[in-house]
Amino acid sequence: MRPATELLAYEPAPGDPWQPVAAPLYQTATFAQPSALENGTFDYTRSGNPTRRVLEQQVARLERARAAFAFASGMAALTAVTRLLAPGDELLASDDLYGGSYRLFSRLLEPRGIRVRYADLSDLDATRAAMGPRTRLVHVESISNPLLRVADLPGLAALAREREARLCVDASALSPHLQRPLELGADFVVHSATKYLAGHADATAGVVSVGDAALAEELAFVQNAEGAALAPFECLLLLRGMATLALRLERQQANALELARWLQPRVRRLRHPGLESDPGHALLRRQAAGAGAVLSFETGSLERSAALVDALELFTTSVSFGSVRSTASLPCRMSHASIPPQVRRARRLPEDLVRLSIGIEDVRDLRDDLEQALHVVAQRGASIEPWPAARG
Repeated sequence: MRPATELLAYEPAPGDPWQPVAAPLYQTATFAQPSALENGTFDYTRSGNPTRRVLEQQVARLERARAAFAFASGMAALTAVTRLLAPGDELLASDDLYGGSYRLFSRLLEPRGIRVRYADLSDLDATRAAMGPRTRLVHVESISNPLLRVADLPGLAALAREREARLCVDASALSPHLQRPLELGADFVVHSATKYLAGHADATAGVVSVGDAALAEELAFVQNAEGAALAPFECLLLLRGMATLALRLERQQANALELARWLQPRVRRLRHPGLESDPGHALLRRQAAGAGAVLSFETGSLERSAALVDALELFTTSVSFGSVRSTASLPCRMSHASIPPQVRRARRLPEDLVRLSIGIEDVRDLRDDLEQALHVVAQRGASIEPWPAARG
């Protein structure tokens, strides 16, 4: 089956005699057992629930995974992966990553005795140089947030295998509809399912997929023992959202590419890997079926960027991305505010960076909104001077 069909061609209620065409909601904490000495398939929703099982099996199918596990958030999913590390192990992470991931690594892992290093993982030579004898996990975002760098996943997987480490890929920016990192050599695939998988900003969720049976067994234990599994109602919302993933992404990507081309000569250093001029464009085309619907750019000053975002009317100022509604944010003041300012400066994360998540609205209205916001900024005497390369 082709990817768009796979999103819909699954059994919504295995074993149900009524054969519903949509997955039922099993909103129950406990299940009656056959007898005092005999266990049923399910006993307690923390350990397993029919709605969650359907969701996890569907995600596993889409990812070509041995198993998938649904958690209460993307951060809970990533935390479950890090639980497989032991004191003395080392985690090598991208130096351009979501602020919440940095907070997890720096504030929770390092005090537990797990060393964390950071490097530009879009550079294989830099990655090789940063790996040490105790590196056990390499964590990268398939398209980094918010600088939109593209990582060579097969190359990183090969490096990880050489050092007997595992590769974890946060693929939230693409979804399994556009990229399946397990097929590119990854050991873990993590999604903030709140974003493209759910797609409507009405459910918080995370998923982890693995291709190895032993890793699946370890993650199943972590999920049950820590109790951060996704609740049945959110599982249902996620299943419903995933049904339209192909349609949503097709529209969102087309909108994003058109807006990126329109904005490029009007702002400073616009980043979007769907543009042929983007440094990661060719690499992404080899390992993904699309570039997602996020773009970022600079304006030259934080004040100018704030004025631009505040002037937008259709774009909601919001911390996340991936929804059907377009959003705008200043990452250094929102999603990445947990990274200390001196660290952001060292990593050359521009304080004036604006991140746009493009939705499914009519692209002409989105363009008009951006145009009027740029006009508002110009009227205040703070017009943006594009880079010469962008003007050309």
